[in-house]
Amino acid sequence: MNKRIFCGFLAFSLALSLFAQNGTMSPYSQYGIGLLADRTSGFSRGMNGAALGLRQGNIVNTLNPASYSAIDSLTMIFDLGVSGQATRFTEGATKVSAKTANLDYAVGSFRLLPKLGMAFGILPFSNIGYKYTIKETIANSSTTTSVNYEGSGGLHQVFIGAGWRVFKPLSIGVNASFIWGNLTRTIASTATTDVKSMSRTYSSNINSYGLEFGLQWHQPLGAKDRLTLGATFGLGHKLGADAVCKVDTFPQTVSNGYALPMSYAAGLAWNHGQSLFIDADVSLQKWGKLDYPALNDNGKYVMQNGLLKDRYQVRAGVDFVPNPMSPKFFQRVHYRIGGGFTTPYYKINNANGPKEFSLSAGFGFPLQNSYNNRSVLNISAQWVRTSAVDKIKENTFRINIGLTFNERWFAKWRID
Repeated sequence: MNKRIFCGFLAFSLALSLFAQNGTMSPYSQYGIGLLADRTSGFSRGMNGAALGLRQGNIVNTLNPASYSAIDSLTMIFDLGVSGQATRFTEGATKVSAKTANLDYAVGSFRLLPKLGMAFGILPFSNIGYKYTIKETIANSSTTTSVNYEGSGGLHQVFIGAGWRVFKPLSIGVNASFIWGNLTRTIASTATTDVKSMSRTYSSNINSYGLEFGLQWHQPLGAKDRLTLGATFGLGHKLGADAVCKVDTFPQTVSNGYALPMSYAAGLAWNHGQSLFIDADVSLQKWGKLDYPALNDNGKYVMQNGLLKDRYQVRAGVDFVPNPMSPKFFQRVHYRIGGGFTTPYYKINNANGPKEFSLSAGFGFPLQNSYNNRSVLNISAQWVRTSAVDKIKENTFRINIGLTFNERWFAKWRID
């Protein structure tokens, strides 16, 4: 037992040290705090991330902390996820491809008390990673200069959560997290005979907290059918980090320049025994109420409104198992599909950023040996199209792999 616990936390510590390697190659990551990350686990990624109503005792569902109260009393769960993606960027006749690979998440969960489940882990929050060069013409001149755009960093979060079953249909929960990371963006032009070189660097180091609350109402409809209503609320607040803009060698600082928005989400899920699970979610993040640091027309780095906008997301998915109790392997495999639509949370030159359409499909393969028949290997594929009028179009194909270790660590052994 002690060796297993030690190995589990050792794996989690290793994941923590590797997590900062997460990244992206998208030029859209230069806006806001970067591309907002997908915080879903391997089970729901095959369903395109729909999981607010997901409530099962063998899954760590970090999207809704109220689900932790369903964790099996004899179970200790560790879940690790990685992904690899290939993206095709298209602008007019220009096409560029890029590939990245990430360690996506490392989470664990266990039952603390009869009605109280706990979870912990590390999750992505946002990613920044891009590098490109464009040619710009000097005003009132035919001279052109090269401008280099480069950015890196992002935010991550370590969390601990609890879910409590208040009474039989109702469970509530909370995730408390420590959010950290750095945001760095650089714009540099090369010198010409008409102009000197110029550079601007935007940077910030963030160390703050996050709080998210959830509830689930789990209503039986018959012998096999169950309906679950899930909802979450994320607390908006200032991140307490200064935003710095250095133009050549002259820095300007905006105190407390970044914030998280209030967020709301709701989902409805239907279970038919252990064979069929359907979930549909909708969420709203109130970015449009937040100001954002930027240079104004007078060259002053100040907080401005109208640069961000509210973000909406709709996701739905299906998980199907032909016969969970069958001795035949492929009858016990999970087959999943899903789709979704997301609006951007930022504007580009006063115009809306790109919208996102996505489709996914995946499998959950049960792993069985002499001492464990409850662990699962989750594999899914996802296609994401990111596009806006007269802007770069992105087509991303992503492979997600998640391994859920689910063992009876707390069972009492009896020897006759």
